[in-house]
Amino acid sequence: MRRTLLSCALLLAAGHVAASTAWVSNEKDNSLSLIDMQTLQVTDTLPVGQRPRGLLLSHDNKLLYICASDSDRVQVMDIATRKIIKELPSGKDPEQFALHPNNRWLYVSNEDDALVTVIDTETSKVLGQISVGVEPEGMAVSPDGKWAVNTSETTNMLHWIDTSTQTLADNTLVDQRPRFVEFNPDGSQLWASAEIGGTVTILDVASRKVLKTLTFQIKGVHPDKVQPVGVKLSADGKYGFVALGPANHVAVIDAKTFEVLDYLLVGRRVWQMSFTPDQKQLLATNGVSGDVSVIDVDSLKVSKSVKVGRYPWGVVVTP
Repeated sequence: MRRTLLSCALLLAAGHVAASTAWVSNEKDNSLSLIDMQTLQVTDTLPVGQRPRGLLLSHDNKLLYICASDSDRVQVMDIATRKIIKELPSGKDPEQFALHPNNRWLYVSNEDDALVTVIDTETSKVLGQISVGVEPEGMAVSPDGKWAVNTSETTNMLHWIDTSTQTLADNTLVDQRPRFVEFNPDGSQLWASAEIGGTVTILDVASRKVLKTLTFQIKGVHPDKVQPVGVKLSADGKYGFVALGPANHVAVIDAKTFEVLDYLLVGRRVWQMSFTPDQKQLLATNGVSGDVSVIDVDSLKVSKSVKVGRYPWGVVVTP
């Protein structure tokens, strides 16, 4: 009997250790909320810099990068110790960023300066600053590392940065107030959300031609409230998910046919999203309602709402 109880205890302990953790930035609390994905409970709250927004994991999941926007810094947290170990010279008002596949070059959008700052995360040196459009925000790096793409909210453009030279190579006009960009898993497509335009533009990366412009109509929701922001694409190429801001829904897209399959009701002002490592769940941050919605990817149902801090913005999940 004692051996059985001990075995059960060991199994439970192992399960707890293996549970993934969601890290959520609370914009108004200058903190991170940590959610145990096994219990779906907040287990810790960590103080960070002022107005944390974008969050990003290093490719080995050892470091967490934090856009402390009002501190004008990118903070680097050691995942194992949960301590800030250094700050990077990000430029003014960093909001979103993207990490090159080499796990070193960090591309940071500086909203107030119309710049993209490129930082070597190992040396903490600025490799370059690239002039882009007015109010740059979204950032993505292609899977092959060839392109870094930035969105400028006021100029309504995508800016294509050649990472081999850290220079601007091209610009693409899209809909009003582009907020977020995401490459599909093989890097052949780029999805760009436009908050005021109410659309998502899907482009062929090789030709930079528009493949599809997605629009959204939700029964009972005024069109002005449909404001696409965060985009996530499943690794299997099956689904695209689009956070629709104050429409309080996440749109589900067939990533092959570009058909809108469903709208999932979440919290108020849904903003950013992140998959769990096994891609079985998708987390969505809801700024106004101060919670995180947990979406079951297989059933395409919202399974849980987890209360966090004030104005949750970014989210990532570690194994």
